This record gives sequence, C-alpha cells and structure tokens, in this order.
Amino acid sequence: MDAPQDLIGRPVNAIDTPALVVDLDAMDRNLATMARFAQRHKVRLRPHAKMHKSAELAKLQMAAGAVGVCVQKTSEAEAMVAGGVYNVFISNEVISPFKLARVAALTRAVLPHEGKIAICVDSIEGIRRLATSMNEARVASGVATAIDVFIEINVGQKRCGVEPGTAAVALALEIRKHPALNFAGLQAYHGKAQHLRSPAERREAITGAIKAAALTRQLIEAEGVSVGLVTGSGTGTAALEGASGVYGELQAGSYLFMDADYAANQLDPAQPRFEHALFVKTQVISTHTTGDPYVVCDAGHKSHAIDSGLPKVHAFSSRSKLEYFNGGDEHGILRPTAGSTRLPTLGSLLWLIPGHCDPTVNLHDMMIGVRGGLLKGVVERVIRVDARGALT
Repeated sequence: MDAPQDLIGRPVNAIDTPALVVDLDAMDRNLATMARFAQRHKVRLRPHAKMHKSAELAKLQMAAGAVGVCVQKTSEAEAMVAGGVYNVFISNEVISPFKLARVAALTRAVLPHEGKIAICVDSIEGIRRLATSMNEARVASGVATAIDVFIEINVGQKRCGVEPGTAAVALALEIRKHPALNFAGLQAYHGKAQHLRSPAERREAITGAIKAAALTRQLIEAEGVSVGLVTGSGTGTAALEGASGVYGELQAGSYLFMDADYAANQLDPAQPRFEHALFVKTQVISTHTTGDPYVVCDAGHKSHAIDSGLPKVHAFSSRSKLEYFNGGDEHGILRPTAGSTRLPTLGSLLWLIPGHCDPTVNLHDMMIGVRGGLLKGVVERVIRVDARGALT
C-alpha cells in the first residue's frame, strides 16, 4: 500500500479500502454555510473538535470565523494545543488531580500564543479541586495563569450539570472566591434534542433549555455577578439557540461532515442545510447471486461506528440503491433495496455514510481529502486524526 502522502495528486480510485474519505468540496460548503449562519445571527461559533479530532480542520474552522474549539477530554485539548490550536474549551467536568494538573499546564502552554483554556464545572468540590490545581501550578511555575470557568447546567440532557436556578448561583459565588478562576458564563447544552426527529420536538426541548438558561443567568446577575456568555447548542438545533437572544455561542460540530443519523432528522425551514462530506470507501470482495442475492464489502464495524445505527450506502443511481447489514468486524452485507435492479460486481467501489461521525473518525489514523467529487476526484490532502484514542 502507498504511504499516505504518496496518494496526494492521485485519482480517488487509488485509495485502498476501507478508508475514511472527506469530500473537501462538500466540507468547504458546510464550513461556509455555518460561518454565514453564525454571522447573520450575531453569535460566536466554537465548533466541537471531538467530532473530527484534527488540529488541521480546527484551524480551517477558525480561519472561517470560529473563535476556538470545544473538546470533551483533557487529552483532546492537549492534541489541539500541540497542533497549534490555542483557544480550547474543555466542555466537560474534570475531577482527577492528575488531569487537572495537565489542564493547568495547558493554561501556561497557550500563554505565548495569546490563547485561552476554558473548562466546565458543576459542583463546589469540582471548583475547589480546579482552584487547588491552578494555585499549585502558579506556585511551582511562578506564572500567574488563570482559566475561564463555565457552570454547566442540566437543561435536559440529564448527564452532567447542576440543576438550573438557585443551585447554580452558589457555584458562581464560589468561583468568584478564587483568583485563578474567571467566571465566564453558563454551559447549556441539550444533546438529546439534537436527534429528536421532528422540528416540533426539537423546538419544545430547546424552548425549555432557553428558559432554564435565562432564569439561571437572571438569578446569578441578581447577586451582582455578570454572566458573560451562555454557550451550547449543536448541529440539530443551532437555529433555535442562535435566534434565542440568550445563547451567545454555538458549539455545533457535526455540521462539517454530517452523518446518517443527523440526516434522519426532519428538516426545519430555519435550519441551515448541510451536505454529507464524510464517507467510508469500501469495495465488494464477495458476490452471491442465487437465492437471496447479496454482496459483501470489506468495511465492517471496525471501520465505522454503529452506536447510532448502521451506515447508509451512498447511491449515485436510483438503479443501484443498496442497504447495509452488519456482517461483523471486517465485513458488510449489502442487499438491493426495493425497486433496485442490480447488485454491484466483484471489486466495485462503494461509499458508506457513517451513522455517527464522531466515533467513526476515532477509528482511523487519517482522513483522505478528495477534491472534485467521489467518482472523478483527486486526493488533495491527508488529514491526521491527531486526537485519535484521546480518552483521558
């Protein structure tokens, strides 16, 4: 097999299978669409880099107007900073003293680049642990660094987050006690709402999140503490938070690639339209034409995540629509859909749309960027998945 960089300039057919491929033209259109959307609604965009795990793509997003990126893990933040991305929000709680020491080190690492590290908290104990680590780092290094701190409130996800309202006020007052901590605002992310299928369901869920965030901000500011920013949102609901007048920052990430699960949502006229840009290239390695006809491809669930369902087969023709069935670790079973008149032949190249882009990317060392389409395009770049396996 060719070394990855040797593929640059070669036709798409030269990419061996299975491989994770980015349609760069579609990705660029998605990038521009979201940038225009954020500008029109006068909100900041801080996309989630846990989706693509690539410092190169994070820089592209920032060049298009994003203020920085979000991550969920300390090691993801380290990968971003190592790759030259210096404005990173760890939109998750970090409790371990070992990890908090690494977070404190990141605040020092971005200083020469005028960068900024931010983090979430949802408990008094979490705030005190963070302050202790920051203070210890200040003493050890002699550098008076600080970190932006967002209080995460539970607006419906029922995962992390303090309950909205008075419970969050106590956390804001506690943050103000610690010189190394800057109270930056509220994290109000409703992940479950992103994949509610109907626009009405999504609107109902986000209406509740907006009310919870507005109430919490009002109560904190009644104590004389400014709430600088409410941040949250995702690709499925960005139009709602963006138009709310409460959220000042959107964290949508999947818009860049779009997966099959997001595509299953019913369209909301207010929501920007994004295209599929991430594909698993695969090929037919076995054919079975008698009885119940099917073919087998070489992309099993080691090539794509199945937590949000099996991938969809990208169809270039109505005569060749296929459905993907799980064949295990290394294989996919493909059968014709109703009305399809043919199966692909041995060696045929196919393109799968992953059910969930984030964990699919995490299965690969690299993404191969193609310019000019999936059929006749040329490899333009090889994109490293810098934060692959970054779980700590």
